[in-house]
Amino acid sequence: MLSVVVYDCEFLTAPGAPQRFWCGPLDPDPLPIQIGAVRLELAAPFAISEPVGWYVHPVDRDGRAVPLHDLVTKLTGITQERIDADGIALADALVQLDAFAAGAPLLAWGKDELLSLAAGLFVQDLASPIPAGRFRSAVPLVVKAGEPVETVETLRSHTICAHFGLADAGPAHDARGDAISVATVLQHLLATGRLADLDVRDLCGGMTD
Repeated sequence: MLSVVVYDCEFLTAPGAPQRFWCGPLDPDPLPIQIGAVRLELAAPFAISEPVGWYVHPVDRDGRAVPLHDLVTKLTGITQERIDADGIALADALVQLDAFAAGAPLLAWGKDELLSLAAGLFVQDLASPIPAGRFRSAVPLVVKAGEPVETVETLRSHTICAHFGLADAGPAHDARGDAISVATVLQHLLATGRLADLDVRDLCGGMTD
């Protein structure tokens, strides 16, 4: 395995929706609106690529465009105008993510493929162009590096750099910025010997790119 791709998703929400698990009467489905990704090399100096990203049109199960709540724009900086101008279909964004990954495993801080990508595909009755086995959570790697489970459970993609005393790698709640932040922490753990490339291989089930 020469490299992995670290990705992140931003998705629809509303005030209180995460606490209700998106079950409120007016809560939108957690449909993706942005995907960002970087490539992390697993050999020294553990280089991180320039980020790539795509804005995504959120479409509900009736085929209608779902407008962004003001909270989404406040958190992410993504406006309705940006989605209208630059958004593409989720299936197209995943095809482009797959092309960028070029067969490499896809790591997120958590399970964005289940929490958002799967929801977006399900409501459109679409199969994923990327096999489920290519997606993994990077969170166990931080535990493998020696951080206590109870500490890791409190970390988020936009807070982990600060936890390790690293400079913020990108803007919070931006899919590209959060992907860079996670990759920066993994880079740090690899460079300091707290993780080995074998640890990443084991997490990814021996996948190679």
